[in-house]
Amino acid sequence: MVTTISLSTGSETAEAAPLPILSHWIDGRPVEVLPEHTGPVYNPATGQVIARIPRGGAPEVDAAVAAAKAAFPQWRDTPLISRSEVFFAFRELVWRHREEMAALITRDHGKTFPDALGEVVRGLETIEFACGLPTQLAGLMTPSVATNVDAFTLRGPLGVTAAITPFNFPAMVPMWIYPIALMCGNTLVLKPSSHTPGATQLQAELWKEAGGPDGTFNIVYGGREAVAAIVEHPDIAAIQFVGSTAVGRYVFEEGTKHGKRIGSFTSAKNAMIVLPDADMALTADAAVASGYGSAGERCMAQTLVIAVGDSGDRLRPLMLERIKGLKVGPGMEPGMDMGPIYAKEHRESVIAWIDKGVAEGAELVVDGRPFVHPTSPDGFFLGVSLFDHVTPEMQIYQEEIFGPVLGIVRAGTYHAAVGLINAHKYANGTAIFTTNGGAARRFKLEVDVPMIGVNVPIPVPAGYLSFGGAKQSSIGDLAMRGEDGVRFFTQQKMVTERWPDPGRSGPLSLVFPGNS
Repeated sequence: MVTTISLSTGSETAEAAPLPILSHWIDGRPVEVLPEHTGPVYNPATGQVIARIPRGGAPEVDAAVAAAKAAFPQWRDTPLISRSEVFFAFRELVWRHREEMAALITRDHGKTFPDALGEVVRGLETIEFACGLPTQLAGLMTPSVATNVDAFTLRGPLGVTAAITPFNFPAMVPMWIYPIALMCGNTLVLKPSSHTPGATQLQAELWKEAGGPDGTFNIVYGGREAVAAIVEHPDIAAIQFVGSTAVGRYVFEEGTKHGKRIGSFTSAKNAMIVLPDADMALTADAAVASGYGSAGERCMAQTLVIAVGDSGDRLRPLMLERIKGLKVGPGMEPGMDMGPIYAKEHRESVIAWIDKGVAEGAELVVDGRPFVHPTSPDGFFLGVSLFDHVTPEMQIYQEEIFGPVLGIVRAGTYHAAVGLINAHKYANGTAIFTTNGGAARRFKLEVDVPMIGVNVPIPVPAGYLSFGGAKQSSIGDLAMRGEDGVRFFTQQKMVTERWPDPGRSGPLSLVFPGNS
């Protein structure tokens, strides 16, 4: 179903047929793209180029914003229930095409098909939340704040908004943003990752099929030029960004300079605490699943296991047992636990981080660097790696690797473990594994991280709740999704109005109005 434009590229001499060219999506339709203005899309499981993707910039952003601006007045004035009907239809279409969307994610990103399907379903939660947003957009009414004077609040849309989203969740993360923006009456320009375009294109097509008006939802692919054009465009009122801290800081600082509302959700280095009384089998399952699922390419992955007391000595052999049984291969093959790294360059970056950890003195218990898939040797595969005795002075402790690399940190006490988490510059998600309810309660109150799991390794809140980080994991005043998402994408207006009795007028007064 994904729209492509087949043109000869002239650059892949080995192909017998021209590669499909995916396109921008502007004003409800694909945009014709010249081959010389495209870049390759890889299947990370094979290492082969499977399509071409446009490299847009300021002209494409201008066109998308113009379409969104033209569509805004009618969409803003569309009754809430009519907007909700579009979203109910959209929800049903996404559900009907969920497996097709998941297969596209697996093809472009590499994660296993069940993992990709789980991503789509989690994204659907926020679409379902958007279906019911009319209740969230209600205002407050106070009659007779003064003689013949009433006061009330209402929430109105901002206008043209934008989202800049990453490669690792091409369905779920955009779905956490644009349904709320659109249901609140805004129009939107999405700048997704060029690495994973298939699921993005399908979302645009399903939005149109559901009755979403042309121009309300637009897609522009591209790199730095496209990001800069969005950040600087005078007709874009608000931007939500998900990606690296460096780019997120740029988007926030430059965007606010241009008078925009900005939410930047950035890097992470999540740590889970394991107390000696924890269920070690459950904890080993959680650590391996969280650290290596989706090849570690999740901002909510628990990449550090802070083992308190002797828990590390008891947990490590259980983790090794599970690691030995992991199956690494193409994500569409049944039974695979982990697929490839999404890009060749990123695979090399992860290997460099493992090299650095060895040089820093961490114990490399499991080395995933030599792994080569037997039937897909050109795929971007990497085995899992496990370090032990990682310390806070090491860069592999301090920085996000974003790959299948897990580190065990030793701590003497609960207080020391919490201190490590609270001292870290990143604060996205965390977890504690224990059978002690009192310890879990203290952890929830004392840890300086906004998303917390208790015996849950990936504490991503439900779609109707907010999602956000702290410190260098989030830059901005409001979290994503939920009530905070509604606040972000609306402007609250306070109205004070008088309807005097016909034929009655009072004397002229220059006194500051009071409540009488």
